[in-house]
Amino acid sequence: MCRPKPPLAPRCAPLRRHEQCRGEKSPCRTPARSTALIGLNLTQRCAEEPAMPQYQTPIDLSSVRRPVATANGLPNAHYTDPDVFKSESRAVLHASWAGFAVAADVPENGDAKPLEFLGIPLLLLRDKNGDVRVFQNICRHRGMILVDSARKIEGAIRCPYHSWCYSTKGALVSTPHVGGPGHNTHDAIVKDDLGLIEVRSHIWRDVVFINLDGDADAFEVVNADLIARWHEHTAPMYHGGADSTFALDVTCNWKLAVENYAESYHLPWIHPGLNSYSRLEDHYHIEQPISSSGARSASKTGSAIGTGAFSGQGTLVYRQLTGDEGATFPDFAGLSDKWDEGAEYVCLYPNVLLAAQREHAYAILLEPIDTNHTIEHVHIYYASPDTDAALRTRNTAQWKEVFEEDIGVVEGMQKGRAAIGFDGGRFSPAMDSPTHCFHDWVAAKMGAQAGT
Repeated sequence: MCRPKPPLAPRCAPLRRHEQCRGEKSPCRTPARSTALIGLNLTQRCAEEPAMPQYQTPIDLSSVRRPVATANGLPNAHYTDPDVFKSESRAVLHASWAGFAVAADVPENGDAKPLEFLGIPLLLLRDKNGDVRVFQNICRHRGMILVDSARKIEGAIRCPYHSWCYSTKGALVSTPHVGGPGHNTHDAIVKDDLGLIEVRSHIWRDVVFINLDGDADAFEVVNADLIARWHEHTAPMYHGGADSTFALDVTCNWKLAVENYAESYHLPWIHPGLNSYSRLEDHYHIEQPISSSGARSASKTGSAIGTGAFSGQGTLVYRQLTGDEGATFPDFAGLSDKWDEGAEYVCLYPNVLLAAQREHAYAILLEPIDTNHTIEHVHIYYASPDTDAALRTRNTAQWKEVFEEDIGVVEGMQKGRAAIGFDGGRFSPAMDSPTHCFHDWVAAKMGAQAGT
């Protein structure tokens, strides 16, 4: 879940009854092309809209792409430089399937929630058929923000400026007085061509992933390896509700949160409580590099880009949370014995941190705000919609304590990126390979953007 859009100024007075939009029951049937499904194909955007900056001065990342034993980490500019942040956002976050929100944010048909991602105003919406969609949260008339706070769309989505109206599927259904007073049509305004701009989206494990540039392969293709790895985890997951979500505001670059989550090396010193029963030696590495063969894969355009790589850690001694009287959460159905005491914690690149466990799961969505500002949105899920509230609250508090223990580490590393002589650091081949896997993936994406 990303930051809510700030409230707008008070709306103008409403139009008279005959000027209001007709809602979802408008007789106008709109073909699929009414919603301009994006990829933000920059060549198709309005000429007056400035394109995002290109990676004009490529930084040499060849040392990052070396094998882990000799590689350096990403250089300081990737954590501190605003121009690199913009270029990296386009090459890494726009071009991939980035975690944006969770479907639980819009639980009922008609629910709408305005959010921002990398400064782009977006609208998370569950349409009248129950499908979750993501649109750019702007009217196609003058670019006005359509929805300024979370609410239920009862009829149609009405622009507060000139009352143009859209269905929850994105079709433009009403344009009051567009041809002059009392004339609601005009030959120059073709409704079929002016639906809301829809962003490619896909839901997996309740996370709403978006592909902003529209050029990524299908989510199931890009992330086939992790989907296969967790093939047993297909039972329904239920969001725990208000007591099972929280956000952490962290003064660091978003990549540092990924790097920290990927490895277990820091457990003895940063998480002594967790390490008391899930020791460093009880963990193993999880690494899926740029492609299954270890080579770069080709994009639709033929350029070499990273695919849905991931990395992280697993434990062999997972321990369920137990209540005061021995109560536990029910297990997810269909799991093998492997998961009785096993659990896995994976960074799904670029910005989603996931946990697969026998009786609950979680997703952490990293919202990049700036070079040194990230919001971590945490959502916890269970195998049943009816779980013990007291035990849920205790579970949330336990995970919050663990994640808060990491804040000083990632913020300390961010401060360290101001050191002029720091070369990105080195990796322990025995302990840091999941972190290097992520650095290598980012470097490959940047190389594809720069054409190198």
